[in-house]
Amino acid sequence: MSGPLAPRWRTVASSRAVLAVVHNVTAATRLFDVLPVFADDPRVEVTFTCPRSSAFTAGTDEHLASRGIRLMPWDEAVRYPFDLAVSASYGGDLHELRAPLLVVPHGMGYNKFLETGNRKPETGNRKPETGNRKPETGNRKPETGNRKPETGNRKPVFGLSSPWIMHEGELVPAYIVLSHGEQLDRLRLAVPEAAEFAVVAGDPSLDRLIASTPLRETYRQGFGLTSTQRLVLVSSTWGGNSLYGTDPELVRRLAHALPFDSYRIAIALHPNVHEGHSRWQVARWLNACTRAGVLVLPHEDLWRQAILASDVVLGDHGSVTFYAAAAGKPVLLAAAPHDDLDPESPVHQLVTTAPRFDPNADAGGQFDRAVTEHDPGRYLPITELATDLPGKAATALRELCYRALDLAPPAHPAPLHVLPAPDLPIPLPRARLARVETVRHHAKALDLRLTRHAVDTLYDPTWSAEPAQLVVHIDEPEATLLELADVVVHDDPRDAGRWLTETLHALPGCTIAAAGLPDGSWLAGTTTALVEITGVHGDPHALVSAVHEVLTEPHKPFPDEVTVTTETGATVATGRFSLLR
Repeated sequence: MSGPLAPRWRTVASSRAVLAVVHNVTAATRLFDVLPVFADDPRVEVTFTCPRSSAFTAGTDEHLASRGIRLMPWDEAVRYPFDLAVSASYGGDLHELRAPLLVVPHGMGYNKFLETGNRKPETGNRKPETGNRKPETGNRKPETGNRKPETGNRKPVFGLSSPWIMHEGELVPAYIVLSHGEQLDRLRLAVPEAAEFAVVAGDPSLDRLIASTPLRETYRQGFGLTSTQRLVLVSSTWGGNSLYGTDPELVRRLAHALPFDSYRIAIALHPNVHEGHSRWQVARWLNACTRAGVLVLPHEDLWRQAILASDVVLGDHGSVTFYAAAAGKPVLLAAAPHDDLDPESPVHQLVTTAPRFDPNADAGGQFDRAVTEHDPGRYLPITELATDLPGKAATALRELCYRALDLAPPAHPAPLHVLPAPDLPIPLPRARLARVETVRHHAKALDLRLTRHAVDTLYDPTWSAEPAQLVVHIDEPEATLLELADVVVHDDPRDAGRWLTETLHALPGCTIAAAGLPDGSWLAGTTTALVEITGVHGDPHALVSAVHEVLTEPHKPFPDEVTVTTETGATVATGRFSLLR
């Protein structure tokens, strides 16, 4: 029996005990793609533990606790005779476990050279009893290609080399789960004796990504995107040569360079970035991005939804970039180090093939070309190396796990779950430059073309010389921007009329103050005029910029109907204007 509590305190008499070994948050996210193949079965109970061997263990306890998971201390877990242990990483004293160990990849296969220095010292002389079982290799395709890599002095590949999978001459895992036969080829060359314990079982994370493709519009709306906005997903793995490591200010520059009515930006950082510095510190570094309207994905489970919602992915040599290419997305590389990668790996092939992003060239033009010139099948010969069993990983893994547990599998098919819809607050730039051009203006209607960019004084101190409105939301903390604002916006003041009067009095340089009302209408005005905006469709802040044009040019007819479009012609907002005084 399993679990932190003694058997007499438990309600369900499960007959099999599984130990989930969680090294860090990254490994946890992959385990949650694997464990559902048996976790719903009342005959099987799962207990979680952490070996505390990863340099990025910080945050793991909180990540699991948020899901209602209690950890069994490692020193207790190694004394308990579990029926099966499942891990999504190597490292630590896995050889001490008293259970057959099944190891799955925690990313897109095994691609990186990784030093073994972070592993705990090997202890003891016990060789784990994994039995004489030699797992079936399922429906593995025949060996692919005629590659004969040099194995002489090559650095060890994480997960496919002796330093990671052997202890004192004995294989630690009883089951080495691989997603594609090309990984088996490399394992056979590096550790021939391990090949017979390898099982090609596909990639459950990729399967969920592809199965969720029909919900693309669901994810786009969950991220607050309109039908005409393009989403740029910026993805960075961890380490000094990653996208974020080589250029931490890149996302901030993009947020200011791209008109936000046409482009939105989301950023997905590898969990190790947060754990390597602290979530507080990374949040502070990204604070300017958040204020500029960048969607910083708040937890690690949303990167796949962001891939599907995106129009283009700007990445590096991390797994997210590869998964994006596998999903048919155009990718650009802002960082593409080769030295970290096994030359025989699919990720290495992608980073030597995908186009580079030029940080000194026009970003919007590069993203536009990436989208319009994209061939969805361009990377297919590479991305096909992600899985040998597309759409069937859950079935293969369930068959393997139940065989390892010596238990008959359930009669129903193995589940393949689509990704949940995001439910997030949508960030908008708190300070923006609005350039307004009149397209048509007559007695009853006003059509405006609006171009808006996020702005802050730290990014570009020369912006104030440009002919544009500075629109500042009251949530913007920088005092200088508030003092220089042409327009100040408050979405929901308790007393809109009093707020307008007092704010215009307190900020002599402010031309327009605008306040949202509980019924969805708005009030906007100067010290001498007041406009009511009703029938609002779209972004009311765009209509506030229209009020600025109307009230600062009193010689033109006052319109009843106002339409605001972007530079591409997409409608941002419509509304009806009434002059109250």
